[in-house]
Amino acid sequence: MNVTVLGAGGGAGRAITAELAARGHEVMAVTRAGTTPAAVGITPAVADLYDPASTRIACVGAEVVVLAASPPYHAWAGNFERMVDTVLDAVAGVGARLVFVDNLYMYGPADGPISEASPEHATGKGALRRDLAARILADARVSACIGRFSDYYGPGGTNSFLHRMLLEPALAGKAMRILLADDQPHTFHYLADVARGFATLVEHPEADGRAWILPAAPPLTQGQVAGIVNGLLPAPVEVSRIGPVMLAIGSVFSRQAREARKIAHQFDRPWVVDATRFETAFGPVQVTDHDTALRHTLAWQSTAASERA
Repeated sequence: MNVTVLGAGGGAGRAITAELAARGHEVMAVTRAGTTPAAVGITPAVADLYDPASTRIACVGAEVVVLAASPPYHAWAGNFERMVDTVLDAVAGVGARLVFVDNLYMYGPADGPISEASPEHATGKGALRRDLAARILADARVSACIGRFSDYYGPGGTNSFLHRMLLEPALAGKAMRILLADDQPHTFHYLADVARGFATLVEHPEADGRAWILPAAPPLTQGQVAGIVNGLLPAPVEVSRIGPVMLAIGSVFSRQAREARKIAHQFDRPWVVDATRFETAFGPVQVTDHDTALRHTLAWQSTAASERA
């Protein structure tokens, strides 16, 4: 199958590209700069996803297009809609299916495990995500489905919460920082598992017309993640907690802290997924236990840091 992955340079896009190629698909790996290394089954390409012409060219010949790209976090409003519209036009023009890479923001605050039946009552960025999904599924020109997953980590996942707050500081010998609560269960998706889930959606056109929650390993608390990481380090590091007062003060000076306050409900109470519908439809997807996944992630980060030095 010929698949175009838009946003192949990000954490999820890179993992999806590798998984599809490993399954024998021919993948056009599209980034703004064409920086994806060529490999068996992977052809790098360049496109500006705000530009209709280059986006259309990147999608020519594809049977399925995976949209794994997104605008910078602080610039979603306006830009995300424009990107999605450009991609929808391109996908419709070449007659391909669309698989959209999505998160769980639209479900917050959640009351119980998050499934496809959970109310999508979020405001702010969650409402924007909800509206984008509705826009995609309502486009009569395109057969599309959506895959949704929680906070991720894994090789290549440098733009994730766990990477920035726990894994990167820990590897540098600095304190890991827990956001708000160290005792609340939270689903963390490992990127290799995410990629397997999206490859399943690519290979099953019967998935179209709806959103799917992707399977993950059982939830952990942030405190448990920190404990596993410390057990994998040559020497343990301190673990600190950013409480509500500290987060409120930080939001006065930091855009990152202001954004974190808007999704506090994902960290001060349970944030757990229920992927029963996915597994019932497509069978069980292999997921990686967190001990193994964190070991692989830290090894990758250590190697990447050595190469940068």
